[in-house]
Parts: sequence; structure tokens; C-alpha cells
Amino acid sequence: MTDIDTLMTPLARALAKKGYDSLTPVQQAMAADDLHGRDALVSAQTGSGKTVAFGIAMAPTLLGKAHLFGPAGAPLGLIIAPTRELALQVMRELQWLYAETGARFGSCVGGMDARTERRTLERGVHIVVGTPGRLRDHIEDLEFILDSAPDQRRTLLFSATVSHAIAQLAKTYQQDALRIETKGGAKQHSDIEYRALLVKPADKENAIVNLLRYYEANTALVFCATRAAVNHLSAKFHNRGMSVVALSGELTQNERSHALQAMRDGRARVCIATDVAARGIDLPGLDLVIHADLPQNKEALLHRSGRTGRAGAKGVSALIVPVSQRKKAQRLLGWAKVTAKWDTPPSAAQVQARDDERLLDGFVVSEDVDSQLIDRLLAEYSAEQIAAAYITQYRSNRSAPEDLQSVDLNGPAEKAHRDGFDNSVWVSLSVGRKHNAEPRWLLPMMCRGGDIARRDIGAIRVQKHESFVELNADALEGFMQALKSGSELEEGIQVANPSRKIWGPMIGVPKNRGTKHRARENSPSRQGSARHLTRSGDL
Repeated sequence: MTDIDTLMTPLARALAKKGYDSLTPVQQAMAADDLHGRDALVSAQTGSGKTVAFGIAMAPTLLGKAHLFGPAGAPLGLIIAPTRELALQVMRELQWLYAETGARFGSCVGGMDARTERRTLERGVHIVVGTPGRLRDHIEDLEFILDSAPDQRRTLLFSATVSHAIAQLAKTYQQDALRIETKGGAKQHSDIEYRALLVKPADKENAIVNLLRYYEANTALVFCATRAAVNHLSAKFHNRGMSVVALSGELTQNERSHALQAMRDGRARVCIATDVAARGIDLPGLDLVIHADLPQNKEALLHRSGRTGRAGAKGVSALIVPVSQRKKAQRLLGWAKVTAKWDTPPSAAQVQARDDERLLDGFVVSEDVDSQLIDRLLAEYSAEQIAAAYITQYRSNRSAPEDLQSVDLNGPAEKAHRDGFDNSVWVSLSVGRKHNAEPRWLLPMMCRGGDIARRDIGAIRVQKHESFVELNADALEGFMQALKSGSELEEGIQVANPSRKIWGPMIGVPKNRGTKHRARENSPSRQGSARHLTRSGDL
């Protein structure tokens, strides 16, 4: 007898049909006899099967000893998820898990027709899955929903991590909750291969290109720190012929749904997103996670990486580490208790060699080709010429890999600042404090848009309507040539003609006003009838 056989018969059959032969640790904990009827506060790492786990935990309360639900009326169970995507994902999972119980589900999520949802509720449902914003017209007003739930209820709180805020919520609204924590310990994300790839700052984007090309993953997720970085990378990769979608806070719900559907049906293979925009999304078969910008903390690292390596599948989590941020990356990995292989990104030659392997491994000989055409080709061209044409055609459909600057893996970390330039020039940017300009995002933008290294940037002074940036004079020519249309750094941000001034700041640039910055590493700075309530965190 397996641990699945100890479950209620309808759930056991549903799991068997899905190919389950055993339960994960968190699912086993939810099936334990000592949990029946009790509140629970549960933490388990991303990808550990928490949705099925709380489906198992809910069943005895909702069904009792019966195997089928009775007629649907007022909701018996309410599940709250932080995002629309996660709520719909949870509902899909529970629908197959409860398929043989006759359960009727209703959703209450943003971006859907509220009138249709209301009619569904009026007809009667057994389980409601919703988001706080739709359940009440105040985003994240979870306390209101909990206050409105019946006193006689059972509450299960699930999250990948239990923050202080969640712990306080549990203390306030749960009764004698059983604390359950499942950890991988030394096997933290054991199905994920962590790689820390050391690069020159100016090579970050090219390193990502080579990484995507090297793995050619069916689905890849690239995390950026800002919305601007998401837009920049997605535009650049799209121009290279890559099938990409972008997720950021500026998208409408329809645009988000369209982007995610493109990933699921294979029309797009790369999703570029911020942490907030990617919260709660689930991309089946995700093989590769790339951290274009380092995560802010260990929780973000584990949440990001946990999108791959799920359900026994293998995955890769690659951190792009500028040489000046090596120590920060080492601390981050240490705090997260994961071991990464330190290396440099795949070179152009390595990508090409990997392409050659894929070409040979994927070579298919078809007998349905016109034999007369084959005879004509062999008559007019040699075998070498035909093979060369085939290789050329194969390579033309793929973005060319990039040459990267060499990096010494054992060398000291490069300083992210210098005292000044003997020969410097100043350029002005058409953004200032009025536009929320800050050195922390002007600096990487200058590196990206102007194709220069941080060491070539000196002081940054932000004024009300514009900003002034000191450049190494030797880097000026390359910087100006890299600009769009000769003067545009990024969309809407213009670079004025530089004024040259040696041995000091440009005339007219205030010395003591505004924000002065020397390039350096930046520090991270109402379903009242429900008898069963579950909150799902980041799965």
C-alpha cells in the first residue's frame, strides 16, 4: 500500500490518473491523522506541491465520510490567493483532484466578468477560489474577509515562506494552529542546478543571449529588477528574432493573459518579468530561470528559482553576476543555503558547438522527399555543398551568439568606483528629480544604452530637470555611437551634445547641489457562509 492509498478514494483515484505514485513531504503532512479538524500554518518551498496538499487537507472537513458532495448552495470552502493567475491555477488543480466528488467551483478574481461570477455563486457552489481585490473592493484586505468568515471554521494558511506579517495574521485569526514546515535542508531545490556566471558589466545582456542560445530551453524565465529593464531586454531580444513576451506592472489583465497563453502554447519561449509581475504565475515545463539582476534577498532567489525544477523535473537557475557584485552574490547564495557552480557564461564558440550537437542529434532522414529532386541536387552539387547549405539554413534560423570579454574567475573583485578621470567629459540627460531620476537607475541605464562599463562613469549629479554624468573621455566615442538615432539613450531620454572639460567638472554643473554619486555597487535596499478557509501564498 502506498501513501496515496490512505487518502479518500476519489482523491486517490484522481492522483493515480495524474501519474502520482507517492506524495511529497508537505502532502504527506496534510494527510496525517493529527491534522484533521485543526488549523494549520504551513510553509514549504516553491514547487513542493502545496496546492494538492491543501486539497488533501480540506477534504475531510468538506466531505466528512462521504465520497460525493451534496447539492451546491452556499460555499463550504473559500480559497484566497494573492494573484489572479495563482487563483485560476489553484482552481484548475483542485478541479482534477476533486473531479470524482461532484464538486462545483466558482471564481472571484479580477479581470473576469463580475456578473458571470455572481450568477455562478447564486446557482450554488461548493468551493470558491478568489483574490482579495475581487472578494472585496480593497486590495489585500484579507483581514476584512477573515473577520467576515464564520467563527466555526477551519483555516489553513500555506506559503513558501512565513514572514512576520503572515505569522501575526495566523496568531490573530487561527485557533491553536498546527505549525508545519517542510524543508529540503541540504537538498534545498535539489532538482535545480544553480549556476553563478561572472561577467563584465557591459556584457550582461550578451551573456543572457548566449545563455538562452546555449540551452535553447522550451520555456525560459528572465527576471529583471525594474520595469524599464524588462522593456529594454524584451525589445532587444525581439529585435534579434527571439520569441519573447514581457510581464510588468504596466500591462492590463488582458495583456498579461495573452502573454502567459503565448508561453503555454509555445508561441513564445522566453518570458522577461519583474518579481512582482511574475508573482504566482506557473509555466509548465519551465527549464531555465535567469536572474538578469541579482535578487534582493534569499526569499526572492528561492521564489524565482523555484519556478523550475518542479515535480521531479530538472531545471537550471543562472545568476548573471557582474564582477563588482561577486561578494554580494556569494552572500546571497550562502543565506539561501544553496550551492552554485561558479563559471563564465557560454562563449560564442561553446554556443556554436552546442548548436552543432543539436543539429546532429536532431537529424531526421525522411523517405517522403521527392527522389527526382534528390537526384537533381546530387547531379548539380557535391555532397559537401549540400551539407554546407543545410548547415547554413540551420544556423540562419537562430540568433547569432555574442563574443564576451574574458573574466578571471579567481581574480579579485573589480572596484565599482574610481576616484576620478584625468581626462573627462560631461553629458547631460533629459531627466531629473522631477522625473524621479536617481543614480541607482541612471548608472545601469548608461551602461546598457551606451555600451560602456561602470568604470568609465564617474560622478552623477541629478538636478531638477536634467542630470549630468561624468564619462571617461576615452569611452566617449563608443558611447555616442551606441545611442539610438545618435542622441537617444532610452525611449524618451535624450543625451545632449557633450561638453569637454579637463581637470574638473563641466562649467555650469553645480558642485554642491543635487545628488552626487560615484559609480559603485548599489545595496539592495464576502463569502460569510464558508466553513473552510484556505489562504494560498506563493506556490
